[in-house]
Amino acid sequence: MGGRHLLLIEDSRVFSTLIRHEIQDGPALTVTHCASLGDAKRALECQNFDVAVLDLNLPDAPNCEALDLVLAHGIPAIVFTGSFNDSTRERVMARGVIDCIIKNERDSVSNVVATVNRILSNAATHVLVADDDPQRRQAIAAVLREQRFQVAEAGSAADVLNAVMDGRVDLVVCEHAAGDLSAQQLLAGMRSYEAETMVPVIAVASQATRGDAARFLKAGGADFIERPFDRDEFLGRVNRSITVHQRISSLQRLASRDYLTDLYNRRFFFQEGPRIVEKCFRSKAGSSIAILDIDHFKRLNDTFGHEVGDLVLKAVARTLRNFVSSDHLLARLGGEEFGVLFDGLDIEAATLYCEQLRETIARTQVVTDDEDLSITVSIGLAPIEQREVFDNYLHAADQFLYMAKHAGRNRIVSELTMINTMAS
Repeated sequence: MGGRHLLLIEDSRVFSTLIRHEIQDGPALTVTHCASLGDAKRALECQNFDVAVLDLNLPDAPNCEALDLVLAHGIPAIVFTGSFNDSTRERVMARGVIDCIIKNERDSVSNVVATVNRILSNAATHVLVADDDPQRRQAIAAVLREQRFQVAEAGSAADVLNAVMDGRVDLVVCEHAAGDLSAQQLLAGMRSYEAETMVPVIAVASQATRGDAARFLKAGGADFIERPFDRDEFLGRVNRSITVHQRISSLQRLASRDYLTDLYNRRFFFQEGPRIVEKCFRSKAGSSIAILDIDHFKRLNDTFGHEVGDLVLKAVARTLRNFVSSDHLLARLGGEEFGVLFDGLDIEAATLYCEQLRETIARTQVVTDDEDLSITVSIGLAPIEQREVFDNYLHAADQFLYMAKHAGRNRIVSELTMINTMAS
């Protein structure tokens, strides 16, 4: 939440102190406290705010003027007040307020802080609303946009799958029965492209029959909501699904990293690789795969010891990380081998890319206590031209790597380089 700003409009010194203490005002989130409407107006003249927490009743603003001011500036508003009834809550919430929290309720300050953090997090959370009925789709999208989610809409299953394949979605909210866009069919389609990283899907049902919810949840759905639904309950279920998914994703990120180099590991390479390959086939973009092997690494380990060997591995990994664009998938496959799956590069473009990479690594120096070591790598590069099991692509690159080693190392070998060699 770097560089975020919270506007706190609260005349109670106790509550304003508690909120600032809980939020821990600092570089990640700066809190500007205003005890009156006049102070708030002056603050808004010189600072943009990402979210506001405000009391409805202030000494100089007893009739919700602070809320009017905040909403007029387009700032997400969280109402924190001491007096409320159901009709007032409905009237305030109808204005697009994020939430209403009562001061004298248990854990009220903690709830305010949790809501602030959730709203700031929502700004980076992408939700796709899928339905072939524009009216229903837009109604749900509007509720989610009020919570500052990044919302996109889709009217066909193909649009949903393309968005998921491109990694642009954190949650899908889909009508349970909507022709080819039904939530049940969508789950099956997504699962054919994804496995453990599957984006959560919430089904919304207008006319559910007995057993629909159970079948959907057993198929891997995140939640099942029947219309008509309560707005707060709907948002609570959405937030729960996103939180669970984010926690799982966080654990998966930890499990996907190589402990020494902090690159992706072999497991993640095999998990994510098929999705990238399928995306390239769907978009008719070229794709290639390379295996890099550090030359004479065993001899280096035997001569200088494993500590120097680790330094070399880290140096190569650092060079790869700096050179290889995040558009491509980079991983340590094991030992001294690294893999790169090129997203959108055919064999000709990937060959030029790998040659520049090989030259960059050859210029790398590893400083040790005894001497500076030069590093070279051999690279096997294979095109991805038709749908096969992912292992086959890696096996083809490995065969070319074997040829590069036996041809003298510190070189690239692929079908293209072999054809060029024979032609010359």
